[in-house]
Amino acid sequence: MAQAVEDWYKQMPIITRSYLTAAVVTTIGCSLEIITPYNLYLNPRLVLREYEIWRLITNFLYFRRMDLDFLFHMFFLARYCKLLEENSFRGRTADFFYMLLFGATVLTGIVLVGGMIPYVSASFARIFFLSNSLTFMMVYVWSKQNPYIHMSFLGLFTFTAAYLPWVLLGFSILVGTSPWVDLLGMIAGHAYYFLEDVYPQMTGRHPLKTPAFIKQLFADDPVVVAPLANVRFPVPAAQELHQD
Repeated sequence: MAQAVEDWYKQMPIITRSYLTAAVVTTIGCSLEIITPYNLYLNPRLVLREYEIWRLITNFLYFRRMDLDFLFHMFFLARYCKLLEENSFRGRTADFFYMLLFGATVLTGIVLVGGMIPYVSASFARIFFLSNSLTFMMVYVWSKQNPYIHMSFLGLFTFTAAYLPWVLLGFSILVGTSPWVDLLGMIAGHAYYFLEDVYPQMTGRHPLKTPAFIKQLFADDPVVVAPLANVRFPVPAAQELHQD
């Protein structure tokens, strides 16, 4: 069992493995009181006045208590972050990192601006950690890029992946969780999807082109495509066509 878990962990792509490791270590460290969440949460005043810049990063690493909700988010982080990095962003590690950086920037900006708007500022002031929102953003982007995959929710009903964010949002409301966290993730995810997939098709422009200095940080392995001539591919089994 331990060997299987170790193999599964080592086979994760670099960004997914790094983020999952940082999230688990940070959350466990807080649970054991080795570190305190008070040094991690997003506090605009401390960032701007005390120059505690690390809070812009650490608030995305802490997933609250070590409970069922934590395991739930770790599953979604490991699953959908891995699916995006291995499929949609295969051979494009720098682009995937830039997507997460874009999402984190949008989420932080929304919270900072929302905190200055009357009537809603109180709701934004209670958002100290954006880790769940960033995870939800990845779920949203994956659902947009794989809208026709069939899924099942707790074995109760089936739906296509395009509706996955809305199903999870409805579940959060049913269990009494604030919908703000999920909604922020959906907003950031849709902003990325629109600017990366929709807007370029409309205008031919790519506003989210990954900066050169980020590309230099990652040595992506080239994706080799075999020539089609004289190559035969096996017919996939029926069940393979309906895998989640």
